[in-house]
Amino acid sequence: MGKHSDSIDKKVLNRISSHGRGWVFTPSHFDDLAGSSTLTTILKRHSDAGTIRNLARGLYDYPKTDPQLGLLQPAVDDIAQALAGRDEIRLQPSGAYAANLLGLSTQVPMKVVYLTDGRSRIVQVGKRQIILRNTTPKNMATAGKISGLIIQALKDLSKDRVDDHIIDKLDRRLDDAARKQLMKDIRSAPAWIADIFRKLATPQNDKA
Repeated sequence: MGKHSDSIDKKVLNRISSHGRGWVFTPSHFDDLAGSSTLTTILKRHSDAGTIRNLARGLYDYPKTDPQLGLLQPAVDDIAQALAGRDEIRLQPSGAYAANLLGLSTQVPMKVVYLTDGRSRIVQVGKRQIILRNTTPKNMATAGKISGLIIQALKDLSKDRVDDHIIDKLDRRLDDAARKQLMKDIRSAPAWIADIFRKLATPQNDKA
């Protein structure tokens, strides 16, 4: 390996280590350092050496380890954010995963679904599937906001299963900024969820 390649190699490793264990990344995180073929060679070498881990095609992490469990799986959201950054798309957790993130469900799905303004596809990471599902601009209008997460979680639960207990759980998770966000985005919610947004606009324990 020449001096120039050696210098690029060190810069790549320095950037990886600076983010710390658990960082999920793609070759695009190093586009300012070298061309794609050089980066592919460097990342493959460090993956083969066990310094980094190849999770899926063009997707890597700097794995965390546990004394008892060994190599740990990366967080789903970290994988999603790496994909979103690489492909310049927006992602919105949906379905059972959205409900789980809000504490409305204890189920941790093996198939995690994100709505996206990019193309639909499936990313397999170990035993876990991350499903990117193209959707309408209306569904993406609240992407990345607490309002979007609540809309998708409540849709998954369905109107008949959303009771006072669920609303109370949501109420306890919201601060003033989140409540204001719900009202800003109320037009993006189906009518029955918009009614819940109105209930949540004021903390439940403040209501007589």
